[in-house]
Amino acid sequence: MRSLPQAGPSYAPPSEEEEETMVEIAPAGPIDDDMRPGEKAVALPERFDAGLYFIGRIRTPWTERGSCPRRGDPEEGPVCTLEIDPRWAEALTGIADCQRLQVLYWMNRARRDLVLQSPRHDGDTRGTFALRSPVRPNPVASSVVRLVGVDGLRVQVRGLDCLDGTPLIDLKVQHD
Repeated sequence: MRSLPQAGPSYAPPSEEEEETMVEIAPAGPIDDDMRPGEKAVALPERFDAGLYFIGRIRTPWTERGSCPRRGDPEEGPVCTLEIDPRWAEALTGIADCQRLQVLYWMNRARRDLVLQSPRHDGDTRGTFALRSPVRPNPVASSVVRLVGVDGLRVQVRGLDCLDGTPLIDLKVQHD
């Protein structure tokens, strides 16, 4: 397994008070290191440029990348659950009144070093930025989902396309 770069100069470690209330987000599983013909990897930078906070974890029925849909279905897809860290409870105020949400999440099992990729569905080699692949320098994903319900710190939605245990970065209201 590759080691990831250390946090850069803009990263500040959590204070002792913050650390006491933090929820540890373990990797959802191993990183997919398979390379296909035509793909090319580059060396990653030695340091990160920024830090972020995971606000929770996503629960889905998919445990392997090959079983995930290429794009979630907000109308008929399975109900998935966003488990929110208790420190962000008040940030959920009013969310039950929203029909659609934009969910931002961190694809922690994806490679980060490919610049050329050969998607399974067509085999053509293209640059990473010309694809919706989870393999990216910064594996941030975004899905517009339909809100099904809110029960305390659990937000049920339809329309996700990520692995079970994926770290949650942010939620935003999606206006139609």
